[in-house]
Amino acid sequence: MATITSGNFTFTDTSIEGVKIVDVKSYGDRRGYFMETYKRPDFVAGGIDCDFVQDNQSSSVRGVLRGLHFQIEHPQAKLVRVVRGAVFDVAVDLRPGSPTWGKWEGVVLSAENRRQFFVPRGFAHGFLVLSDEAEFCYKCDDVYHPGDEGGLMWNDPAIGVEWPALEGDDAFDPSKLVLSDKDQVHPPLSSLS
Repeated sequence: MATITSGNFTFTDTSIEGVKIVDVKSYGDRRGYFMETYKRPDFVAGGIDCDFVQDNQSSSVRGVLRGLHFQIEHPQAKLVRVVRGAVFDVAVDLRPGSPTWGKWEGVVLSAENRRQFFVPRGFAHGFLVLSDEAEFCYKCDDVYHPGDEGGLMWNDPAIGVEWPALEGDDAFDPSKLVLSDKDQVHPPLSSLS
């Protein structure tokens, strides 16, 4: 995997083209810390050239699984991070003709590791809250379009996401998940082929 450092950011390619892990340098002292979370010239140098137009933030409790979501006619690239707690964040490739179509990539994002995850257009996205609570922030390169939502089963065996155990648990336990009504009934990946 290729790694590029530009400014205070290190961009690491994943096994899926376009999906990147972004590590951020922070500066701390007895007062706390400071870090840049986004700087367009550095992101372009790192291979992420998006015009972000909307910022979102959500708060969720332990065991909440949101996803796997995507916009159908108005796909969004997303730059995601966690400012409190920890989540396991997942991107699933839905780009037609992609050699990694249906494959997933996942990473733990936390307030502690200050890591970011870039999910390009053409992906389903979701996350599982591992900590007691988590605040999740993300930038999008298109605005949200109500009525343009798509989704996939979070536990579709054809995708095979390996969801981790919640903090303090020995193994992943699906009975501890908190899912929205919509997220309980999304179709499998095969519905898109």
